[in-house]
Amino acid sequence: MRRIAHLTALLLAIAAFGALASEAEVRAASVEAVEDGLVLNADFEFALSQRLEEVVASGVPLYFRVEFEMTRPRWYWFDEKAVAGVLQLRLSYHALSRSYRLSSGLLQQNFATLEEALNVLKRVRNWLVVDRTVTFADSDYEAAVRLRLDTGMLPKPFQLSALTSRELQLESAWKRFTVRPRQVPAPVESRNPQGGR
Repeated sequence: MRRIAHLTALLLAIAAFGALASEAEVRAASVEAVEDGLVLNADFEFALSQRLEEVVASGVPLYFRVEFEMTRPRWYWFDEKAVAGVLQLRLSYHALSRSYRLSSGLLQQNFATLEEALNVLKRVRNWLVVDRTVTFADSDYEAAVRLRLDTGMLPKPFQLSALTSRELQLESAWKRFTVRPRQVPAPVESRNPQGGR
């Protein structure tokens, strides 16, 4: 009986250590109204496991997904999902230039160290999550954001390893917060009067 208790305690300690080694956290998140619509600013906290550092240093890119959604709670029916978006960030290492590259769409930044690249990856700024043309009801919405490593974008051997190894996984819980979207006014078209001929 005592052996079973020790074995259970050991397994729980291993599971807790594995979970801590690969967890991410959303430290702060906010939505702000700007001229083009609503933008998300978010700060994440995480550390890559030694295995993930080795993977990226060997030339295998890592893809991170910042996922955002806004829903309007309704007591009489299912919640209305008003907005959903994904920002994909690609972290890679280039042996010739000995630099790390962080890419999002057509934008790319080079960094001398992995730490510098991760510091930028952990801070999402001015991501346009809602276009100015979207309309909202005059009520509170629940916004949610999270960050995760997209293991589906890893090469097949790593995908199989990620199924059983916490060292190849990284994911935060959803951070939820309340937002009351402010309608962004439509742009006013100004026309200069034509001078007489």
